[in-house]
Amino acid sequence: MNRIKKDDEVYIIAGRDKGKRAKVLRILENNRAYIEGINMVTKHKKGDPQKGIEGGRVRQESSIDLSNVALWDPIAKCPSKVGIKTLEDGRKVRYFKKSNEVVDVIEKRG
Repeated sequence: MNRIKKDDEVYIIAGRDKGKRAKVLRILENNRAYIEGINMVTKHKKGDPQKGIEGGRVRQESSIDLSNVALWDPIAKCPSKVGIKTLEDGRKVRYFKKSNEVVDVIEKRG
């Protein structure tokens, strides 16, 4: 169970983009994530005139390991670790460990 989800605002704690805040675009299964504007790389794309795709050098996001990001806590205004706890009624919630505030309720699948 990931503590970071799509559309969360995260803070980069390691790497060349350390200190930046951005939104998570998608999470991969191997504990990596694509984050908006973070870990930008230059890819060389081949053009396709039939589809109208122009070739050349394209800047795009590359994945970053989830251990290098922390969820941004808007209450404490700093990055915070995320914990998971069970409420009295049996629901599981994500919460910030610094401010002890609930982030959201984890929905059961099935």
